[in-house]
Amino acid sequence: MVEGVVADIVTLAALYGTAGEASLIKVAPQLTPLYEKWIIAARFCVVSTVGPEGTDGSPRGDDSPVVQVRDVQTLLLPDWRGNNRIDTLRNIVTDGRISLMFMVPGSNNVVRVNGRAIVSVAPDLLARFDQKGRLPRSVIVITIAEVYSQCARALMRAGLWTAGDKSAGLPTVGQLLAEQQDGFDDAGYDAAWGARASDTMW
Repeated sequence: MVEGVVADIVTLAALYGTAGEASLIKVAPQLTPLYEKWIIAARFCVVSTVGPEGTDGSPRGDDSPVVQVRDVQTLLLPDWRGNNRIDTLRNIVTDGRISLMFMVPGSNNVVRVNGRAIVSVAPDLLARFDQKGRLPRSVIVITIAEVYSQCARALMRAGLWTAGDKSAGLPTVGQLLAEQQDGFDDAGYDAAWGARASDTMW
């Protein structure tokens, strides 16, 4: 049993006190010119969804802006090739709630979008993301409910852009898979991954 559980909003609010003015006035109900400028500079975001089977967080990245802005209320996120688990898409189809955290290397700020999403295979939307004849299998259409900047302290504490390469000694994906399944060829998987990723990026 976990001790000291905070189980109601009144107790929680008393623990943390009043929210700062900046944290309240930063929220916009749609894209502003400056929020749009920030988001289209981002090539990476984390997408969070929820559905009957639970929650999901998924990294999304591109070699250009990770989303396109259709209008001040709408973002378009292509679903490029992945592992076909479709956890994010399954959640969106059953429960449209979505949140995105946009990050730009070198900036300790994060811009967050909360809203609702649908999955579309409309040809005109797919065509917007043409990569030399390759198209995403679907496009996530996000209707913005709110957009706001996030306090920089988390990235500053982590030294995300300043701490240098800390990957030495980390287990490889092949090793993680071999931990789950006896006899899995982790060395072969890892050796082939670079070329496979390059050939199937889009």
